[in-house]
Amino acid sequence: MRVLVVEDDRSLGLFLSKVLELEGHRVEWVGDGEAALAHAAGSHSDLVLLDLCLPKRDGMEVLAEMRARHNDASVLVLSGRSELNARVQCLDMGADDYLAKPFSYFELRARCRALLRRRQQFADPVLRHGDLELHRIEHKVNRGGREISLTAKEFLLLEYLLLHEGECVSRGQLLAEVWRMPEQTGTNVVDVYVNYLRRKVDDTAVQDTQVNAHYRGLIETVRGAGYRLGGIGTKPMVRNMGQVAALAGCAYA
Repeated sequence: MRVLVVEDDRSLGLFLSKVLELEGHRVEWVGDGEAALAHAAGSHSDLVLLDLCLPKRDGMEVLAEMRARHNDASVLVLSGRSELNARVQCLDMGADDYLAKPFSYFELRARCRALLRRRQQFADPVLRHGDLELHRIEHKVNRGGREISLTAKEFLLLEYLLLHEGECVSRGQLLAEVWRMPEQTGTNVVDVYVNYLRRKVDDTAVQDTQVNAHYRGLIETVRGAGYRLGGIGTKPMVRNMGQVAALAGCAYA
């Protein structure tokens, strides 16, 4: 899962990041309210650990703006404000849980696990991109109604790309999240498996295409950066001006 830690205390922020990384999560840390909102606008997190006493923008403001933007990340508020009114206000504004400082390391981990379990429980078990469907519980993939047979690693790779639909994910990210290898590992395994996946997913779509077409592959290479899910569908291949006229719906003389 992707976790954002919003904490202005550097030592506590680094500690929380390390704790959550040891739990297997991908963690980013920011130290003020403006940076938190910028991060929320630019990328998606599954869980946000949000301090209330922040520089630049107060934690309450951050929470209110996140919910106004329909950001659906689970939010666990961490605060030195232990009074009942503060807890009630945060929960009414859309926080999912509230933990007063100082808190137990073990309780923090347990609350994070509970929030992430709840999120997974209500998540859509089917991921979709155009005519592609990935069934997370049944471990099945189909495109245009045609079932695609994938290996376990190919399935995990496609699932990760679908969960990050619209984002460019680096080879390092894929190594860390799909293969559980250090991002700096010198291997071309990501490129090899992306090619395997392309052949299976795109070949299935091409087989179903009824017209002569330039097919836009599902997985795009972002030069120097990584991969992302790309174009959906086909566009007609034009071989001569007669076809141009036909496609435009007019006569060609």
